[in-house]
Amino acid sequence: MDLHRLRNRFFALLFSRFPGLTTKWLKKQRLDDYGPPPWAPFRKPLADCTVALVTPAGLHPKKDPPFNMADQDGDPSYRVIPRGTPQQRLMITHDYYDHRDADKDMNIVFPLERLEECAQGREIGAVASWHYSFMGHIDGPHIPVLLTVTAPQVARQLSQERVDAVVLTPA
Repeated sequence: MDLHRLRNRFFALLFSRFPGLTTKWLKKQRLDDYGPPPWAPFRKPLADCTVALVTPAGLHPKKDPPFNMADQDGDPSYRVIPRGTPQQRLMITHDYYDHRDADKDMNIVFPLERLEECAQGREIGAVASWHYSFMGHIDGPHIPVLLTVTAPQVARQLSQERVDAVVLTPA
């Protein structure tokens, strides 16, 4: 493993143990330059909503290209995960967090089976046909790409798919 990746893994561990460091890092990112975070209030009961998952866990179907872990600033692209994809056909290529438990049960970072149970129990209206995964480590020149290109692409796709709510899962 090269020095940059080792450094990034170390900082990822620090940020997970000391959340105040994340707050300080975020203040330096000038995210206000991109406007306020988008917000859309609920307009109907959750039991009538189509729900999708979005995760920064670096998860993707094994047949898809892995996230680029060689770029020290991360990979601002995303992967599409079809509804019904069996866990054994998914993998995590993001290596800045310990995902040994998630490798055994993807529901830890991508609770698609739990979402299906919510639909069967009529707690939500339906599970979306498509779900999305990003790599959680994005820095430097990739931040504007994520905020102005790839995240808006996913938001447009979710809107076109008539998704009413998104569960954003942590990695």
